[in-house]
Amino acid sequence: MASLIEELIEVLRKEEAVYKELLPIAEKKTQVIIKNDLTALQEITEQEQRTIETVTALEHKRDEVIVNMGVVLNRNPKTLTLKKLIGLLEKQPNEQMELSKLHDSLTSLLKKLSDANLRNQSLIEQSLEMIEFNMNLIQSTRMSPGSGSYTKNAYESDSVFGQTGMFDARQ
Repeated sequence: MASLIEELIEVLRKEEAVYKELLPIAEKKTQVIIKNDLTALQEITEQEQRTIETVTALEHKRDEVIVNMGVVLNRNPKTLTLKKLIGLLEKQPNEQMELSKLHDSLTSLLKKLSDANLRNQSLIEQSLEMIEFNMNLIQSTRMSPGSGSYTKNAYESDSVFGQTGMFDARQ
């Protein structure tokens, strides 16, 4: 069991390190979205994706360790949370304290990442709404029958423009 706890602590430390790498990426992504730099956004997204692949591999490793701990403890691995494991380690205060620190650190990092991701999502949605608004505005001005200019013969010019559409085939 001691080797499983050590293995869990090692995996959690690696996860913590990767999440610490991911947080500045998410914050940089916010600035890139604000600047509307699509090239930089694509690069950051690729970097973020590689980091997430690392996190996913570590999560699978952590799940394996938890399953093995469940077998040793004769408990359902699906119910073995980090909090429960910390509570079970009363006779091993060093490991208990280390797991508790990692739990708190990971909880804090994940909260910060979640906040940054929500902010980025909101910024992207706002950007898309602005693009849609601009496209609708351009389309409505191109499709409107009026020329937008006032002349002595405004009614006649409007009717001619409205009949010929956007392109004048006579030219």
